[in-house]
Amino acid sequence: MVFLLTACATTPISDRQALILIPLSQEIALGKQAYQQTLKDQKVSENTHLNQVLQRVGRRIVEVSDMPKLDWEFRLIESEEKNAFALPGGKVAVYTGMLRICKNEAGLATVLSHEIAHVIARHGAQRMSQQMLLSGAMMGASISLRNNTQRNIILGALGLGVMYGITLPFSRGDEGEADQIGLVYMAKAGYDPEEAIRFWQRFSQAKGDKGPPEWASTHPADKTRIAGLKTYLSRAKYKYQNVKLQHGLGETFNLPAEKTDKEEPEKPKPVPGVSVEALTP
Repeated sequence: MVFLLTACATTPISDRQALILIPLSQEIALGKQAYQQTLKDQKVSENTHLNQVLQRVGRRIVEVSDMPKLDWEFRLIESEEKNAFALPGGKVAVYTGMLRICKNEAGLATVLSHEIAHVIARHGAQRMSQQMLLSGAMMGASISLRNNTQRNIILGALGLGVMYGITLPFSRGDEGEADQIGLVYMAKAGYDPEEAIRFWQRFSQAKGDKGPPEWASTHPADKTRIAGLKTYLSRAKYKYQNVKLQHGLGETFNLPAEKTDKEEPEKPKPVPGVSVEALTP
């Protein structure tokens, strides 16, 4: 109990207690390794202007975050896929296809602040810590049931219970927390937080009805996410109104027509317990 209590950390802005058993240095090292592995087969965008916009928006958010001195890195991946992801240690990537949903700098700030929030809340380390505890518990259950004739059935039921009762709700909670933290960060960086609501409405329309039901998903339903953001909006708007330099919606993106017949590069494979893919259904 003492060990578990001392391993608890308080997340900035959300003030949520989190169990983290992984040292920050180890988490950062794993994030860097996974980032290099993930980007190895991806084509980085050569669009100079869009890369400049990505760096500009990312740096503005990082400067007002709770970990401005991390070795932050932002990459723009050439792909029509509408996605983005973050890895521990400040490694963030956005697909060019996501810019179509973003529409403008404030939309991009919505995505980046969400990703940055994942890193600062140390959601990767939380997932690894959870896996360590659950693996230990399942191993203990397996040993205790070694003489039980119904062992496989019981262990299978326990596995399903862990997935749908702990792992998936835990993941959806991380997403909601990243939304809450990210909304405040984008407002403090000078971007209109109300654009976050419009972004997720656009994302929901683009995605349609694809994806599993909320109870079977790692991410909250779009309606749930939007409702949650609206509850956090008043705090973010207060921060925004008190910012000296307001960028509003920022620059509107002028993007070429979407390609539909070109073969896409292979999606980056998430690293179990490390990778946080924020926008996949």
